[in-house]
Amino acid sequence: MRVSRLAAAVATALVLVSGCGAASGGTGGEVPMRAVTADNGEIKVPVEPKRVIATGYAVPVLIESGAALVGISTWKRGVEMMSPEHRASYDKLAKVAGELATETNYEAIAAADPDLIVIGVPKPVLADIDVKRLESIAPVVAIGPSTPHAWRELSRRQADAAGRLGSFDAAKAAYEKKAAELKAKYANAVRGVKFGHVGGYGDVSAGNFQREFSGSWGTNVANDIGVEFYGEVKKKGAGSASVSEYSSIEELPASFAQAEVITYTLEPNGSVGAPVRYVLDSPLWKNLPAVKAGKAFPVRYTQASTYPSAMFTLDSLDKALAPLVTR
Repeated sequence: MRVSRLAAAVATALVLVSGCGAASGGTGGEVPMRAVTADNGEIKVPVEPKRVIATGYAVPVLIESGAALVGISTWKRGVEMMSPEHRASYDKLAKVAGELATETNYEAIAAADPDLIVIGVPKPVLADIDVKRLESIAPVVAIGPSTPHAWRELSRRQADAAGRLGSFDAAKAAYEKKAAELKAKYANAVRGVKFGHVGGYGDVSAGNFQREFSGSWGTNVANDIGVEFYGEVKKKGAGSASVSEYSSIEELPASFAQAEVITYTLEPNGSVGAPVRYVLDSPLWKNLPAVKAGKAFPVRYTQASTYPSAMFTLDSLDKALAPLVTR
């Protein structure tokens, strides 16, 4: 009897030890957990997630970092910035949500049996998602965008939550190496030069255009190779409104009067989007000093929000700025 009691006590102790620092995951087993900081608080996530759902800006990050994805939202805006390998992964993964937060398919997410859900939408958009319902399925980590240039830290936190910092850091190192090479290549050509940028999010129906300053979508990768965009937003707001502004087309001459070089956003597929076409077709554009001097250059992939996709942006910038070193 004494031996039986001792065996039972040992078994109980082993169960308690094995349970320390662990919690149930989406697969139903006991797994080691750790805490990560997210927009929705301190969240305990599996140390090594095995079945991950990603939505919004988390989609390209977790595909590129090789996370164990079992479902994603659609990410149509980014497919043109994916490598063939990453695009193949995107195409074959189950789509459990659409482009909008309101297009979340909770039943499909539950059926995927995830042990982690990473939501990559801005904080205000979280109100459109039933986070409590998702939390009943698996730990939910909400890490969404703020200012455009913050994608670097944003993507790192998303990769970290999914346990893929190793792959992420390798992509970051490759990007920084290439950016440093281009910075050295164009140092003399861009030093002290005033750049301006026409963004791709103007509103044609309102008769306005978007001007982007340093740190915005169309400029932040160029900043990494030494390009500076002069000026700043007249009335700064939150997020992208702190680094870009919208003005009526009549203000184009005044806005870019000092620009010695102007870059402008192309769509990822290389076409000129309607907001930029509106500017390029204006007689006011043709009379800008930089345009008359032949120093207006198109740039693709300015919508990049990961290091692998920003490699495409660097390639486009290299092509766009080449005339500055050959003149």
